[in-house]
Order: sequence, then C-alpha cells, then structure tokens
Amino acid sequence: MMRILVTGANGFVGSALCETLQRRGFKVRKAVRSGGQDPDTVNVGSICGDTDWSGALRGCDVVVHLAARVHVMNDTEHDPLQAFRKVNVEGTLNLADMAAMSGVKRFVFISSIKVNGEGTAPGSRYNADDEAKPSDPYGVSKHEAEEALRRLAPGTGMEVVCIRPVLVYGPGVTANFLSMMRWLHRGVPLPLGSIDNSRSLVALENLIDLIVTCIDHRAAANQVFLVSDGEDVSTTELLRRLGIALGKPARLFPVPSRLLSFFARMVGKEAVAERLLSSLSVDIVKTRTLLNWEPPLGLDEGLRRTAQHYLAEPKE
Repeated sequence: MMRILVTGANGFVGSALCETLQRRGFKVRKAVRSGGQDPDTVNVGSICGDTDWSGALRGCDVVVHLAARVHVMNDTEHDPLQAFRKVNVEGTLNLADMAAMSGVKRFVFISSIKVNGEGTAPGSRYNADDEAKPSDPYGVSKHEAEEALRRLAPGTGMEVVCIRPVLVYGPGVTANFLSMMRWLHRGVPLPLGSIDNSRSLVALENLIDLIVTCIDHRAAANQVFLVSDGEDVSTTELLRRLGIALGKPARLFPVPSRLLSFFARMVGKEAVAERLLSSLSVDIVKTRTLLNWEPPLGLDEGLRRTAQHYLAEPKE
C-alpha cells in the first residue's frame, strides 16, 4: 500500500487532504511544525534548509508538500523575499533532496497562481505553460522553488508535479473569504454591486481531488497544472451566489470601481481592493485533457458546502 507524506498536514488544505487520502486507502504520514500527538504525525520544527526530514520520509513513496510561508498582508519582515526564500525555496529543496535520497518516487509541490502573475487582462486567462511573471516576494519564492525542483528531478529520477491553485475556499476557510461570509450573514450593505471583473476560484474538494489524481497519474510526471472550479465569476456575482448559499440575499449597491480603488488607497487597503476589483482567470484545459480530470464540484455546490459549515459554527 502506498505511503504518502503530507507536509503542512494540520492546515486548511492539509487536514482535509489527509482525511481524503486515508478514506481512499492510502497510508498517510503527517508532518507538522509542532503539536502532533498521534502515531502517524511527525513534528519537524521550523522549515528551512537544515530541517531534518529523515524520520518523516522513512518508507514513504510520495511527498505532497503543502507547508510554506504563505502570502502575508502588511509583512513586517525587514527582507520579505529572504524570509520567503528560507522556507519556500531552501526548505522545499532540502526536503526534495532528502526525499530523493530516501527513494521517494514522486514529489507533488503545491505552488501558487502568483507564479503566473498578479492578475489577467479582461478576456484573457493564465495557462499552465505561460512564461512565469511573479511580482511579489511570495510568488517569486514559489517560482524559484519550482525551478529548483525542475533542475533536481532529472538527476535523481524522482518525478515532480507542480500545482498552482487560485483562491481556495471551502468548509473552514479563513481570511478574506470568511470576511465576505460574515458581511453577508450580518446583512451588511456592500458597495460591490457593479464589479465587472472575472475571478477563478477552486473549491477545497476540487483541489484535493486533483492532488490525489497527481499522486499516481502517469501523465502528471514533471508537469505544471493550474486548477480551478472551471467557472469564472465577477465579485458581484460571487457575492450574490454566496448570499443565496447562506440564505441571506446580498445587499449590494453600485459604486464605480475607480472610486472604490481611490477610497481603498486613502485608507491603506489597496491589496484588499485589488482582490475584489481586479481579474484573475485561469485556463485548466491542460489539467482536464492531460489527466482526464474534471472538477467534482461546481461553484454553487462548493459555495453551499462552505456556507453550511459556516452556519453550523458558533458565532461570536
């Protein structure tokens, strides 16, 4: 029976992935920084170029590397790029080196759509084989990690798969998506009634299904894949459909995007406005055709499951 090492196993994606893998009959070893108690969990400490993964890797056939220094709003690091490189590049390459020496056959690296760039022009989409154009330290570090893995693979015989997700939502989601649900659930009027952008999202279950597919699909070896729900929406349409899922019709009123951008700059919320107002759309044709893969959940079903989980949770 195949044994899978999952790093970042106690995170939003990692915990759900481990449950799915175990349900499908895989043996799972969970790597976490600290706090692991059960026999299948290994505490590895901080992730960098010197992390000792030998115990975690013993007997494993495949690594799914989720652990990372994630995108940080208002980063306070003196040198953010170096902080990202320490974990996302040096830490990833160290793990991959040790994995190859341990006989791991495939390394599935969860990267980011930020490797492609920060946004797409109206009517255009990112493709998996587009030239990488990362522009922030997080995206740069993920791209450098992908390149390091690509150079490592031929000399070791270990296959590498890179998956670049867009915004992931699902039961237990946090950050901006959780804020949107709170606004809608509380009936807060929002000035987002006429946003004409195009955003790709991916339901947690869809991302996990693709990761599991890439664990042993022959055609996945040494490829890069983008992943989404296969349906793009504007911010306005997303809020309306999420409101339906919550049973709380969205209270939206129209304000021109340029005016919203101006006010966002005035109050130091440019990054939040960028995510709400700009477009970021991806093409998953390669993922669909090469892997014969389709997202199991449509957008509305993904939103419904996310909303159900939120409504069942205790509220402040």
